[in-house]
Amino acid sequence: MVEPTKPGDKAEPGTPGTGENLCRRCAGTGRIEGDSCPDCAGTGKVTEPIGGA
Repeated sequence: MVEPTKPGDKAEPGTPGTGENLCRRCAGTGRIEGDSCPDCAGTGKVTEPIGGA
């Protein structure tokens, strides 16, 4: 089962050439000022491209 896309994802989870990374907005905590981080939906992780130039 593929997890849903979160607002901070730069690609859909499972897309070749991507991987999980810590959310930069909440530093991987999943929380901002006591609320769920809007970028990672409270998971602390986002999907981003890996590698590159």
